[in-house]
This record gives sequence, structure tokens and C-alpha cells, in this order.
Amino acid sequence: MFKLTSLNLNGIRSASSKGVEAWIAKTSPDCICLQEVKAQAADISGRFEEMAGLKGHFHFAEKKGYSGVAVYTRHEPSDVIVGYGGEFDAEGRYVELRFDTPKRKFSIISCYFPSGSSGEERQAAKFRFLDGFDPHLVKLKKKREFILCGDVNIAHQEKDLKNFRSNRKNSGFLPEERAWMTRLLSETGLVDVYRLLKPDTTDECYTWWSNRGQAYLNNVGWRLDYHLATGGVAALARSEHIYMDSRFSDHAPLTIDYDFKL
Repeated sequence: MFKLTSLNLNGIRSASSKGVEAWIAKTSPDCICLQEVKAQAADISGRFEEMAGLKGHFHFAEKKGYSGVAVYTRHEPSDVIVGYGGEFDAEGRYVELRFDTPKRKFSIISCYFPSGSSGEERQAAKFRFLDGFDPHLVKLKKKREFILCGDVNIAHQEKDLKNFRSNRKNSGFLPEERAWMTRLLSETGLVDVYRLLKPDTTDECYTWWSNRGQAYLNNVGWRLDYHLATGGVAALARSEHIYMDSRFSDHAPLTIDYDFKL
């Protein structure tokens, strides 16, 4: 099995202080995609180039302490693509590792979609990201198989968050965002792998909880973290797990086991 994990760290240094490295060593994924690293190259140097025997590859934001993504892997990639050529590359939102052989072209991507919760300006930016990122995924799918892991910042369906009725006008559950996700899955043929394995779960599916009030203790959560895969790879998914025993950030790690090897 190929064990692939996705986790929004809300800061690699913060998550490290909460035991994420020991957890990675214990669970031993083949690859882990991280979002919101919130660090620069100088912060990583000498400290986080590797974690639990996995080598890291990064896309840092130009702004300090902001965004940033990484993929840690035990397998050497044939190529590393930093950024996708869009408006948001300066924000450190996309890193793609390619594992190509003469018989197969395959990528693992860590991606952090913008949040629009801070106001109208960032919501408009989020819509621009979605509009520009969709064509990139369509083009990529024509050339290679891939799994995109990331904090998508969209709860797609009513069953993907606890209080869907009161959140219909809030970023992350806006009709336009949900419609974008529906189109992505239906028109491109990409697969929401968690829902392929667990089509009907509700309270057990959440991966993010607000730090306000008692959201985590009361499991008032959202499913914001995804594995989005091309059809052939998605068909190889065998099991999923959302880790809840410890908290490394306001997100929970989502792990899926696939029946293939690099």
C-alpha cells in the first residue's frame, strides 16, 4: 500500500511543538502533503528539510509567516514543480512532485486554496483562484495521473459540515464555491477520494474546527481537506483515516491508503 496523508499545519514550527514529527514517524506515511507551512527557506534550513526520514519539497510564500505548502516523501521525484503559473504563485500555494517512468506519468500535489473568510476582497481573490485553477487541472489531467491533496477551503455538500443551514452565506459554503466543486468533479472526472470510500458519513468526516467556542469538543466541524485524484488512481484507494487523537493544528490529518507503489 501507498500511504498518503494531507494536513494543514497552521505553522510548521507550531505543529512541531505539538508533536507532529513524532506522529509522522509513528504512522510512517510514504508521502505527506502539508499546507500553511508559514515559514521561509531560512526557517526550514537545518531543521525541517527532512521529517521522520522523509525529504521535504516546498513552495514558500513571499510574505513571511503566511501560507506555504510542502510535500515530504521517501521516494525521490523525477521533477519538482513549484507554482502553477497563476496570479497566486507569490502566495506559496502549489507544489507538485512528479514520479515519472517510461510507463506512467504520475504526480502528487500539495495545494492550499485561498480562504475568503476575512472579507470581500479575499473572497473575490478566492473566486479568481478557482477560475484560474480549474483550467490548470483540466490541462494537467490530459497529460498525467495525479492526486491533489490539500486544504480546499470548501465544504462541498450539506453533509460536509455540521451547521450547514446557518453557513449558506459564509465563505467555504457559498453556492458559487460548491457549484465550482461540483463542476470540477463532474466535468473533469476528478474524484473526491474520501467520498468514494465513505459516501454517506457526516459527523465522522470533518477535518477542521473553528478555534472559537467549543467547536472541537462539540464536533462542530467542516470537511475542508481533500484527496482529489484522477479516476484510475482513485480506483486504487482502499481505506481512509482522519486522525483525531491529538491536535497538531485546527485541522486533522487525512490519510488514504492506495493499492500501488512508486
